[in-house]
Amino acid sequence: MILHPHPQGGGTMNDRITQALYKTFVRRGFATLRFNFRGVGKSQGTFDNGVGELSDAASALDWVQSFHPEAQTTWIAGFSFGAWIGMQLLMRRPEIKGFISIAPPANMYDFTFLAPCPSSGIIIQGTGDEVATPLATQKLVEKLRTQKHITIHHDEIPRANHFFEHEMPDLMRSVDNYLDMRLDPNSPIK
Repeated sequence: MILHPHPQGGGTMNDRITQALYKTFVRRGFATLRFNFRGVGKSQGTFDNGVGELSDAASALDWVQSFHPEAQTTWIAGFSFGAWIGMQLLMRRPEIKGFISIAPPANMYDFTFLAPCPSSGIIIQGTGDEVATPLATQKLVEKLRTQKHITIHHDEIPRANHFFEHEMPDLMRSVDNYLDMRLDPNSPIK
């Protein structure tokens, strides 16, 4: 499942990073879903400061799982606000075995709920990010890396701003390299 950036900042399921993540998972044969949070596009409701959006994500995951009960693994990927919602969903859904968190806004939202983080994953950050600051992300990564039984990868994309305007190929290469490693049957990380 792919989660988009902040609705009040123009985030939609058609955001270019959200679309690129979607295409990457589809290309790899995953049953993949991206959707608009409440109040975005033709979705009903209004922005709910993360509470309703987490409920939206849980409902969407239930829906996609109803069509694919045979699925052995579930992944969550999110960009910015979507990364924050995705990490909260990860804490509530033990079937989620991996995550990709792009530019998580650790300086804007509380991530202390990730104690302990139940799954390994990757956090990708632009070194020139002016919205989700690299220092706050680094602190989040360091905290998560102290936990046992998970592995947190952290890629920094040089010069990339929050929207990876000129670094999309580097961003998606990082995503693909991580998925190649995690999906390899011989990977030590399960």
